[in-house]
Amino acid sequence: MSTTTQVTKREQETVRGEPVRAGRTYIPPVDIIETDDKLILLADLPGVKAEDLDITYERGELTIHGKVQPRQEPGTQFLLREYGIGDFYRSFQIGEGLDPARFEAQLKDGVLTLTMPKTAELTPRKIAVKTG
Repeated sequence: MSTTTQVTKREQETVRGEPVRAGRTYIPPVDIIETDDKLILLADLPGVKAEDLDITYERGELTIHGKVQPRQEPGTQFLLREYGIGDFYRSFQIGEGLDPARFEAQLKDGVLTLTMPKTAELTPRKIAVKTG
């Protein structure tokens, strides 16, 4: 039995359903790290506040949606504008074998750290060897 979790990244990311907000949607860069007992996801979400971040995990699909509020008042006249404002959206097929009741998410300095513990069935076990 393999203890490695399968993570599938979609080649073409698209937002499913109807967008509820006008504007751009960005695909945040993500790292996923696997240890014996958990997956750790790190995602760059600059400008997203914790109350504007939705994370769902259902039937093996993890979805991250962060909403970014505009920084300037409507009608602001820019001399130079390079920083785009828009929401972040990303989804992954991670598969089963994770314990969503124990997921923990922290958003600090624009970086989301999502810790996803594996279920006991996927956690490797050390078998003690008796002598005699």
